Amino acid sequence: MAAHRFGTFECDLAADDTDDADDVETESELEWRLPLCFVQRRHFEPIEAPKELLYSWRMKERMKTVSVALVLCLNVGVDPPDVMKPSPCARMETWIDPMSMAPQKALETIGNTLQRQYERWQPKARYKQSLDPTTDDVKKLCTSLRRNAKGERVLFHYNGHAVPKPTTNGEIWVFNKSYTQYIPLSLYDLQSWMTSPSIYVWDCNNAGLVLDSFEKFADQRTNDHRARLKAQGTYDPATMSPPLPPPAVQNYIQMAACGVNQLLPMNPELPADLFTCCLTTPIKIALRWYVLQKTNRLRPSVSLEALDKIPGRLSDRRTPLGELNWIFTAVTDTIAWNVLPRDLFQQLFRQDLLVASLFRNYLLAERIMRSYHCVPVTTPSLPETHNHPLWQSWDLSVDLCLSQLPSLLEGNSTFQFSPFFSEQLTAFQVWLALGEKERDSPEQLPIVLQVLLSQMHRQRALDLLGKFLDLGPWAVEQALSVGIFPYVLKLLQSTARELRPMLVKIWAKILAVDPTCQSDLIKDGSHRYFLAILSDPYVTPNERTMAAFVLATIVNNYPQGQELCVKGQLIALCLEQLQERQRVRRQWLAICLGRIWRNYEEAKWVGVRDRAHEKLYTLLADPHPEVRAAATFALGTFIGVVCERNDHVNAIDNSVVSKLLTTANDASRLVRQELVVALQGYVTQLEGTMSAVAALMMEEERQKEEKMKSNQSLSTVHASGEWVVVNHKDTESPVVQALNNIGIGSQTTTAAAAATAMSSSTTSSSSSPRKVHVKAEGGVAKSSSVPRSLTASSLGGGGGGRSHSPTTTIALPAVVMATSSGSSSLSSGGGSPNTGGGASSMIDPGMMRSSPLFGFHPVYVNTWKVLLSLYSDPFPDVASSSAAVVNQIRARAMNSAQPQRCRGSSVGSHSAPSSPTGRPKQLIGESSSGSTIVSPELSLAGRGELNMMASAPIGRMPTSTKRGTMPSASSASALSARHSEQFSTKRTIFGRGPSLFQKKAGQTDSPAASDDIQHHQSSTQLLRHPPQEQIGVLKTDFCEWSACHFSRSTTRVPDYRDQYSDAFLEREKRFRRNAKVRKNSEPERKKADKCKLEDQILVNRTAHRPYCLRFHPYETELIVGEKSNIGIWDWEKGRRMHLFSNRSPKHSHITNLDFVNPHDKSFLLVGTDDGNVRLWKNYATAGPELVTAWRALSEKLTSSTRGSGLVLEWKQQSGRLFASGDVRYIRVWDVAKEMQVQDIATGAESCVTCLTSDEAGRSLLVAGCGDGTVRLFDHRCPSGENVVSSHVMTLKEHNSWIVKAFMQPGTDGKILTGSMHGDVKLWDPRFTESVKTIRLSSMLSTLAFHERANIFAYGSAQSSSTDDMIKIYNLNGKTLSTIRYLSGFMGNRISPTSCLVFHPYKSLLAVGSQDCILSVYTGERPKK
Repeated sequence: MAAHRFGTFECDLAADDTDDADDVETESELEWRLPLCFVQRRHFEPIEAPKELLYSWRMKERMKTVSVALVLCLNVGVDPPDVMKPSPCARMETWIDPMSMAPQKALETIGNTLQRQYERWQPKARYKQSLDPTTDDVKKLCTSLRRNAKGERVLFHYNGHAVPKPTTNGEIWVFNKSYTQYIPLSLYDLQSWMTSPSIYVWDCNNAGLVLDSFEKFADQRTNDHRARLKAQGTYDPATMSPPLPPPAVQNYIQMAACGVNQLLPMNPELPADLFTCCLTTPIKIALRWYVLQKTNRLRPSVSLEALDKIPGRLSDRRTPLGELNWIFTAVTDTIAWNVLPRDLFQQLFRQDLLVASLFRNYLLAERIMRSYHCVPVTTPSLPETHNHPLWQSWDLSVDLCLSQLPSLLEGNSTFQFSPFFSEQLTAFQVWLALGEKERDSPEQLPIVLQVLLSQMHRQRALDLLGKFLDLGPWAVEQALSVGIFPYVLKLLQSTARELRPMLVKIWAKILAVDPTCQSDLIKDGSHRYFLAILSDPYVTPNERTMAAFVLATIVNNYPQGQELCVKGQLIALCLEQLQERQRVRRQWLAICLGRIWRNYEEAKWVGVRDRAHEKLYTLLADPHPEVRAAATFALGTFIGVVCERNDHVNAIDNSVVSKLLTTANDASRLVRQELVVALQGYVTQLEGTMSAVAALMMEEERQKEEKMKSNQSLSTVHASGEWVVVNHKDTESPVVQALNNIGIGSQTTTAAAAATAMSSSTTSSSSSPRKVHVKAEGGVAKSSSVPRSLTASSLGGGGGGRSHSPTTTIALPAVVMATSSGSSSLSSGGGSPNTGGGASSMIDPGMMRSSPLFGFHPVYVNTWKVLLSLYSDPFPDVASSSAAVVNQIRARAMNSAQPQRCRGSSVGSHSAPSSPTGRPKQLIGESSSGSTIVSPELSLAGRGELNMMASAPIGRMPTSTKRGTMPSASSASALSARHSEQFSTKRTIFGRGPSLFQKKAGQTDSPAASDDIQHHQSSTQLLRHPPQEQIGVLKTDFCEWSACHFSRSTTRVPDYRDQYSDAFLEREKRFRRNAKVRKNSEPERKKADKCKLEDQILVNRTAHRPYCLRFHPYETELIVGEKSNIGIWDWEKGRRMHLFSNRSPKHSHITNLDFVNPHDKSFLLVGTDDGNVRLWKNYATAGPELVTAWRALSEKLTSSTRGSGLVLEWKQQSGRLFASGDVRYIRVWDVAKEMQVQDIATGAESCVTCLTSDEAGRSLLVAGCGDGTVRLFDHRCPSGENVVSSHVMTLKEHNSWIVKAFMQPGTDGKILTGSMHGDVKLWDPRFTESVKTIRLSSMLSTLAFHERANIFAYGSAQSSSTDDMIKIYNLNGKTLSTIRYLSGFMGNRISPTSCLVFHPYKSLLAVGSQDCILSVYTGERPKK
């Protein structure tokens, strides 16, 4: 439908050429179906836990009214002197006429009746009556009740109908003992007796005056309290918040029958205590008042006497009287919910059952009392509620009930239930269906809560409640604050299967917003409800998914929940369903397993028995990144048993870690982040081993550097004819030397060293020695018995051995050597990850036997290598997390590698003729006494290595304080450098190449380097001091973020699909713009092969040399890759819009630019020569944001003399990214899955220089290589061990570097290629011979083909700057334009071009030159 709508907008564009209009229409329709990439929530949402609730729906403190004081001043038969009562007037008290019996009996009957009325609302309270009391009686009553109530609430009910009105001095009246005088009772004293918390009910004339006086006394007490605190020096008003009021007035509530100057109603048809009747018998007084009203009634013939004959009980909702009470509760609760502030509603209607009942009834009292010109008041004050529309619904329900009363009394019919609740549910349903997306909460929400009590409406109410909660977290907060929680908790005890879908959905929504409800589920044993749903094969997949989420929340950091769920076979249930088709269920089953294993050993051993880790391995290759991250999280919690380690535990952990390491090159940052967290737990347990591995690897790198330097010196000395002294021991690692020392020393020394090592080992569970092969001086392998743990004492070489020349001794941390079975695993790599392409970054077991790392389990070495790889991850969060782990291990290695002094050694040294210049003094810290000292600057790994071990900060490295200044060469360590710093484009794969921080003699910092825009998260900095404290346990918010899936709406249509949403209309507008650009550019493309392209519309200087360019197909944006910075230019206005850093290392440069989703909201895809890919959004604004980043390639080719960096080819329609470069394969990435799906072997001995493919369904991939071959592949063919299966053919007519290859669009498109020697060829993909060859006049440095026009341009590679030129040809070989160096005043000063690019639709050519000049040329300048 969207495509059809869009077609109508282009009618004005199709005027001249019908065929062209059809083409435009076809592309427009394709845009609506074109998939959008990197638009999932993980790409535009921060991976963090949801925000906490704005306010807690749980009551901070539950209260109960435990004592009630009933103070009645009636003095039956005597009226107060200050009120003139008419005759007749209201006389009934608690529905009893006091004149119908003796005064004393009437007084007692009224007191007992009032007590029974209160007991209906709070039957367990302690009631005490004080009838016509004195001051002492009131004091004794209040102090006694407060003493028994302690910190609970006490209610004080005062009826002053027979005493004078309250005074302005804050006094109410009681009697003397003989009832001859009225005695004033000060409210100030009453406050002291009652204290707080308390509630007061004032039923007397001028009751509002009591409230005012009470408030004045409360303020007076508060001010006095503050003055005392201020005098004591404990309170300063200027700097401190006000203290709490004194205990007497901290928490009180008041309800008064009328205002300050108002008298109580005296209507003889009403009771004298009308206010009390409203509070204690609301249904009876409501019916009576309704009948007394003479309007708005359907049944006016009901008498007052008939009201007492309404059948039923108030507590039975199936009877007329019970239903009215049920409706009344729902109405008053709903009015309060919609009118009162949330905090006040919680305090008055949810904190105390008696208080809630009284305030519900108070709303009725306000309505009735106002009809008789009395305005009840309260503290805290409430807004007006007497005219709320819901009262009309109440009147209708009363009228419908009374209309049935005559027939019910006659017994001629059965009671028809009121449609009130079904109608309110219908109103709620309409609100859900037709309401706006952003709206207030529905007023019927409390009614839905009441309906849950009815079995007749329960299922419908639960269904509507679930739909309401589906609106988002705000809806869940509203439902919880209204009090839905205890109702849905109680319903979990139900066995009705029809309620399961609604209840599991509701609980998933609740726990997604407030996970603290887990304790409530465990307390009531309700977890069994969800275990039953998860194990039920007949429920829907969505229900089982939500049950898995609920159970995952129950066991999250809750030991009691973990224990009960393990007993409920939760682990087995999760493992059985890991292969389910639903993505979210697989994800939450894995998260559930990870949470139940976390810090719970018994659950881990249950998983071991069920081989849970092996079943989780399949999820590491799941097509969904969230599932892979969840599996990584689960396996990370599975390893790391905190109990005593043994061989079984080590074998399991090593197996799991070996499998986890395969995710190191995952394209999803979620997976890599979880991998770092998982590895931290592993390396923390083996911190000694890992620190030894780290130290030895750095030592090995240092030895390689020294060997390279010595080789260079050797060649120099040979050239001069001097002697060369070769000491085999100097070329060996100190660890190997130490092992040699132990092997050839005396038996006593060896045994002592082994015993010392065994006693000091902290990480090995077994101390029995094993055989390891070490390299002796003469290169002969010897076998010596060494302990599994090596410490400084075991490697020291001291003792009773033979005396030899001084030897360097290195102190090492305790290490865990490989077991016998571990030695055999060297050949298999210990489960090392397969990085693809034939080149692996993991340990080579064959090479390891000659390495000081021989003897360690390969998984330790591989783990450290992966951590170093993640240390230089292109995504900042992953790199910072890995840096924290790496720094921790480096600090441990440095602290363990302390310098030691050794005077003897068990190994002799070779002698040789002295050199003419003599031996350097103190070569390795040699002292004047002849002993050798391992200097702190050169111990173990050298000063550079040790500084790097301890200096890397936790998190990302900050930039250097002095820009353009780098540390000295002695502090360089390849292990701490970023990937691109270790593998520059000018080094071979196995050589270290020039040190990162070395400078040539006389070299200074270039001025341009100081102008670089360097991001603080992409730089490295060496600190002078190691961190002294260990980092805490790393943690991600992935699981908490994943829980947001259940708090969001699952039924709401996305905005970009809603045809009436702003997002859809904006998208439609963009598609109209795209169609207009394509239509307007069509005439230019048609005559592009005949027109000159020489008009320069933009010329400007860039900050750095442009390495690549890219036109946006529909915007006026030209993207310029300037080394590690990205410039955004407006080619139409001729100005730079924005410049920002790509956050890539300083020495690397950008090699590829492309647009993802160019037809919609575009992202910028950036590839750099270090193999990393970054994706940016909002790139044209001042605040570009990194969407994702990953390492597309991790290996380099060794045989290529010229590097091509990273070569990318992006295809929007298929969502595939092809990556190659200085490797022998083409890696295919599926961006929807964010994973590598294929490695296609090129079969070439050189690098890949360019890639191109088509979108026409041929699945043809063309790769140009550095040896001049053009290779065609079909990436649909499987590519595994048989890597040749994807290869289609090889085109071999070129004999030099392929500069550019391009495949024309369409099913019959030709392949265009150009080589550095100046030959451009056209190929038919069906044949191995070219269709046409165009010989150019010069060699090529750059080449560009227009995507839709039959033209191409090249930049010449000339030796003289005056010979530099750019030529534009058509595919017939005709020269269209020549842009050359001109010496005139206004002429072009072009230098060798560094990059060329055509606009995808327009006749525009952008040129980047090596002298930092950016130019844009067009054929015809548009007319203004």
